[in-house]
Amino acid sequence: MSVAPPRILVLGSSSGMGAACCREFAGSGYEILGVHLDRRAAMPAVAALIRDIEQTGGQVRFFNENAADDQARARIIQAISGICERRGGGVDVLLHSLAFGTIAPFFASGGRRSIRRRQLEMTLDVMASSLVYWSRDLLASGLMFRGARIFALTSQGSGTAWKGYGPVSMAKAALEAAIRQMAVELAPHGITANCLQPGVCDTPALRVIDGHQSIIRRALARNPHRRLTTPQDVARCLLALAAPGTAWMTGNVIRVDGGEGISG
Repeated sequence: MSVAPPRILVLGSSSGMGAACCREFAGSGYEILGVHLDRRAAMPAVAALIRDIEQTGGQVRFFNENAADDQARARIIQAISGICERRGGGVDVLLHSLAFGTIAPFFASGGRRSIRRRQLEMTLDVMASSLVYWSRDLLASGLMFRGARIFALTSQGSGTAWKGYGPVSMAKAALEAAIRQMAVELAPHGITANCLQPGVCDTPALRVIDGHQSIIRRALARNPHRRLTTPQDVARCLLALAAPGTAWMTGNVIRVDGGEGISG
């Protein structure tokens, strides 16, 4: 009887750190499940990512759906259940890498409008609350077993005030709080939950922040390696942390920044 390969579900799989993690895990024999929301113009890049994964010899299935939509989540989990029934196993690793939110000030100034209620609530829902819903539904569907790992990507902005970053900062702080609570509640199930806090990465998510060039300059000056963190740095650390020997590590915010966060 064949043994099912380990399986990772990446929420936010089509670019940046999510895409890097898909490639890294595929190269180590994982089956890749990905959820992304992209328009037609971005689909060639998504297709190239899928080809890269397929060239490793592994299985891959991407869903171009809104990961924060309840009905979409139900459809995707039903499809994953079918995959697991046919090939065995479940979801061994869940990665929350959703980076869709509104960058806007809380208070109108300098000709910029303040963030609207709908925008703020959407940012919190996509970048924080959605992790709780996905984890809960996967567990209830019998797709996450003892030994499974849950990871979420936070940022230095969870504890730092950057211009216009307030809504995302709120979401990242909420995400870290959710991970702590999930770690406690999932301990009886033998499932761990941790946050990774990468150093500053030059990704599309960074480039929408006002003054991102100065953020990059400060990071380069602070990082003892004198370079930015890359998505590949994060993906390699995540793969190591998904190993069976890390079962006692849960509820943490783990820096993956080359020492950037501790340098003066």
